[in-house]
Amino acid sequence: MALASIHARLLLSSTSASFLRRSLSSSSSLSFFPLRFPRASFCCSASDDLSATTAATVPPASASPPPQGKETEEEEKESGKDPVREAAEALDIRVGKVLKAWRHPEADSLYVEEVDVGEPEPRTICSGLVNYVPLELLQDSKVVVLANLKPRNMRGIKSNGMLMAASDEAHENVELLVPPEGAVPGERIWFGSEDEKDKQSDAATPNQVQKKKIWESVQPHLKTTEACVAVLGSLPMRTPAGEVICKSLKNARIS
Repeated sequence: MALASIHARLLLSSTSASFLRRSLSSSSSLSFFPLRFPRASFCCSASDDLSATTAATVPPASASPPPQGKETEEEEKESGKDPVREAAEALDIRVGKVLKAWRHPEADSLYVEEVDVGEPEPRTICSGLVNYVPLELLQDSKVVVLANLKPRNMRGIKSNGMLMAASDEAHENVELLVPPEGAVPGERIWFGSEDEKDKQSDAATPNQVQKKKIWESVQPHLKTTEACVAVLGSLPMRTPAGEVICKSLKNARIS
């Protein structure tokens, strides 16, 4: 009888527990006994735990991008280079002195000059200046020479360079560029400030100048200022002795 009584009590307890669970699951009014509990850590509230999880998985909107590396900065500097100035640095522009000049025997508009450009032998250069520059002014004058052009045959005489000059828009007035007093034949001319002389790159070869059309890309950017100073854009044409000028043509093109 005792065993039967115990068995009856256990069965009743199991039935009651089952009934209680069904009642709790179907009741919406027992708010004091929630069916789910938020998962919280031992050191923070549930809301703190959620905030921490969000912060760990979603970067803040104000987070700044990682700093650029040195290579990226160098690439930006490279891309910022002025292609016209780079091309101008490849030109071999020198101070020259005309040792001798005469009329071309086969071309009425041409002079022939022997010009000292700092080499063992003077260069022979043909210039179309007969209608603009008197022969006596050309003789013994200091000039500016573009020295790395390919030689050209001009009516039977090979011309090895070009005298640089300024001209007005109508090409009715032409003046030779003039190096400053004290400039030495053979000195290489650059564009910019005095301290940029040592930053010059090596001049291109005559073949490179022709193939890459270096002179054609630079020439449209050459001019004179209101003060008759020869410039590339705003950069003065300079020798160790000072700036290159023309005699009187202002805002003139250079070729």
